[in-house]
Amino acid sequence: MRLVSNPFRGGGKLAENAPYPSTDAERVSSLLSKCPSFAETQLVDARDLAPVAAFWVKDERTRMGLGSFKALGAAYVIARQAVEQNDRPGSDTLVGRTYVTASAGNHGLSVAAGAKVFGAKAVIYIADTVPESFADRLRDIGADPVRAGSDYAASMDAAKRAAEDNGWILLSDSSWDGYTELPYILMEGYLQMVAEAVDQCPSAPSHIFLQAGVGGLAGAVAAYARKAWGDAPKIIVVEPEAAPALQASVEEGKCVFADGPDSIMGRLDCKEPSLIALNGLARDADCFLTLTDEEVTAHLPQMKAADLETTASGGAGIAAAMKPEVRKALGMTEEARVLCFLSEVTD
Repeated sequence: MRLVSNPFRGGGKLAENAPYPSTDAERVSSLLSKCPSFAETQLVDARDLAPVAAFWVKDERTRMGLGSFKALGAAYVIARQAVEQNDRPGSDTLVGRTYVTASAGNHGLSVAAGAKVFGAKAVIYIADTVPESFADRLRDIGADPVRAGSDYAASMDAAKRAAEDNGWILLSDSSWDGYTELPYILMEGYLQMVAEAVDQCPSAPSHIFLQAGVGGLAGAVAAYARKAWGDAPKIIVVEPEAAPALQASVEEGKCVFADGPDSIMGRLDCKEPSLIALNGLARDADCFLTLTDEEVTAHLPQMKAADLETTASGGAGIAAAMKPEVRKALGMTEEARVLCFLSEVTD
């Protein structure tokens, strides 16, 4: 466990060539309200997980039938583009388009699902280490999985080349120098879950724990939480010890790549932060926390017993709030009101 205070809180950008995250939740809800599969996810009272006054968990496992908050991301981008083509888009609105990305999980499913709804094609590059069962899930939705490279970085490089060579649309859930437009819209989609949480919470939380890989979820939620609740909540970003990309970048005052072994928190095991998320979290987060795989997995059985079963990636923020050492380091008392996000179902 390593906790670092954010010296840039309330300050300027760390990546001048990227924007801050969007806070336009109304634009998201106006589109999603037209989607037949849309429904709010529940806010769970989980006070048995820690001795605090309130422990709220926003449960994203049922989000639009895809089992993850990422249903609000890539599919939202594709829906926005369909609406730009036709005020009443249908199953043939985007025929002729192909979206391409790299993924080891939920982002690829979101791209595949969004493309299928509007008649586009989806090509998802996956590393050699990704289970064939995931490739089958992509095929079931209508996407074409393509294996390339031994890790996510290699498969993303292959996706970038394929986009350039074929005139396909690259739809990543991260952002980097020269690539921010679509990730900005993608992160905007994530605002739906925090806007719902703001309406569902009986009062403002005192502490918000947000797990992060490239930082999309954390950056979007933190930006809207500040808009809704101001400076009062303490926002804690939780990363794997093996991939402290955001923590390291804040310490250096610029975007840096993390370097470490593989983590069991595979969907958080990202060595390079999204520039949009980095800008937002440098402004909005109070501190950055890293946990070992063991520190997270130790709390998964208790989450399961509370009917909050998830992966180490999906429950890292919850695990952080459950740890007595973390609460002590943050000065939390029994009067604390905690908000966490359960971001995915088990594999």
